[in-house]
Amino acid sequence: MTVPDSFDQTSSGYSLRRAYWLARAADLAYKDRATIEAQAANWGFGTVRHHETRFTPPFPLQDTQAYTMAGDRMIVTAFRGTEPAQIKDWLSDATTPPSPGPGGNGYVHHGFAEALRSVYPEVADTLAELRTDGQSVYFTGHSLGGALAMLAGARMYLEDPHLAADGVYTYGQPRTCDRLLADAFHQGFGGRMYRFVNNNDIVPQLPPEPVFTHVRALRYIDSGGRLHESMPMFSALADRAKGLTADAFAPASDGIRDHFMHNYLAALEKNLG
Repeated sequence: MTVPDSFDQTSSGYSLRRAYWLARAADLAYKDRATIEAQAANWGFGTVRHHETRFTPPFPLQDTQAYTMAGDRMIVTAFRGTEPAQIKDWLSDATTPPSPGPGGNGYVHHGFAEALRSVYPEVADTLAELRTDGQSVYFTGHSLGGALAMLAGARMYLEDPHLAADGVYTYGQPRTCDRLLADAFHQGFGGRMYRFVNNNDIVPQLPPEPVFTHVRALRYIDSGGRLHESMPMFSALADRAKGLTADAFAPASDGIRDHFMHNYLAALEKNLG
């Protein structure tokens, strides 16, 4: 399989090609509006809407940014992430009470819940407006953006099932919710959620268990860049051991290097190639 040169809007179900293109869409969320609009048009998405709101969490991050691009066959909403140092307090803090989960299912990390709450109504209205011809809908995001993509998918599925997304693909996503919500999400959405973790990436290891957990459907990239459908136990142990040797949030650490979006893209390209 070779690296595709155009965004495939037609295939269904899980595919590595889709994972690659949704990773490209997640990476594009970090760009400015003009760049997003130009690239979306080049990919065949004729309509772009930007979503940006401000909120006041108890942490040093004050806005949520995302964009939605709509084509004839597919609509993608990509949530912007942030640098790990900016959400370090969110990821390590276990004292702030969590927020109730969507549809009354379990609990959600308070900071992530507030970040999504600030933008979700606009995103949902945009999807309802643009999904005029049965287009498939996907959420994607990297880092914080991955947490928001997963929670947006959970909220839409549990609260507005007629609008439920066709899939959620995240990259370097932190833990976002408790086990009750993760299980409720998996029961009805388990075949449509895919969570990519690059080797020693520190962000998916936080916030701490057992309060917060991950949804299932892991796709693990090992130290050689090979993609697996699970994380072998020996790899997990090695990852944790490496994390003890230095500050995992230090710029030069393996935990931060593996978190960079360009390293996720490089690994997906390697597996396609």
